[in-house]
Amino acid sequence: MPLKKISLFMIGKIAKLMSLIIAVSIISFLLIKHSPIDPIQSYIGADMSRVGPEQREKLEEYWGLNEPLTTQFFSWAQSIFHGDFGTSLLYRSPVINVIADRFLASLALMGMAWIFSGLFGFVLGVVAGLKRGKMIDRIIKGYCFLLSSTPTFWVGLLLLIIFSVWLGWFPVGLSTPVGILTTEVSLLDRIHHLLLPAITLSIIGVANVALHTREKLIDVYNSEYIRFAKASGEKGFILFWRHGLRNISLPAITLQFTSFGELFGGAVLAEQVFSYPGLGQAIVQAGLGGDVPLFLGVVLFSVLFVFIGNTIADLLYQWVDPRLRKGEIR
Repeated sequence: MPLKKISLFMIGKIAKLMSLIIAVSIISFLLIKHSPIDPIQSYIGADMSRVGPEQREKLEEYWGLNEPLTTQFFSWAQSIFHGDFGTSLLYRSPVINVIADRFLASLALMGMAWIFSGLFGFVLGVVAGLKRGKMIDRIIKGYCFLLSSTPTFWVGLLLLIIFSVWLGWFPVGLSTPVGILTTEVSLLDRIHHLLLPAITLSIIGVANVALHTREKLIDVYNSEYIRFAKASGEKGFILFWRHGLRNISLPAITLQFTSFGELFGGAVLAEQVFSYPGLGQAIVQAGLGGDVPLFLGVVLFSVLFVFIGNTIADLLYQWVDPRLRKGEIR
């Protein structure tokens, strides 16, 4: 890929990211300001009844809440630009530190679920496409259609009841055993707590990958060059390996990396069901507890996370499909 095209590609992506962050920042800020959340009450908590009108006015003046919305927004945006996301009202810690700590736990959960859903969905899609119209194809399609209409939290509750409560194979929740210091928790203990939430999150993501891979493989096998390959004596796995795999890899990669938004949204529900201390649980607590700085910080971070996934998908396009390397990057 020429250096000039790479430069233009990155400049375009950075410009899109900046415009997206600005738009999301404005919309999120306005929604928070017009919501029933009272930041002062959230900060003080149960002792709010002891705060008089004069003390409240002083707090509003100290935080700049008595300023016009435009002044408040630009003041907040300026702090964000300098890396100051504010202080979390719930955790009494800088927002950036809370996000960094929680993101590591969420990254492990989403990473495992992302790999499981991609591999399992791709294999199911290939099997269904190769066995089109047969019983195994109908079973896989029915399984995928059922998953597509099933909420993540319901699947999580079902798996929690069966494998944690009834069978006792997995812990009920949390990311580490109760009553053990973090330094004493082994890797196997962490994986044991991580498996059931990851399986819950990956089950939902299987359907889209499997169905799209199946349809793409069917289209490929109906093409003229596949008919020519069959006439040349190629068949079975050799035919799929030489002519089918590369053509169906592109949509599968696309779905995987563009599903970062759905993955993050599913992680929010899965973490709530399993009480998993990740970023998804933090944003729910921030919303319910009126922690505006943490809520806005997680929103901006999620935008960046999803955008990076889409950018990686665009870059992989160039590597998977030679036709895109020869053309213009968009």
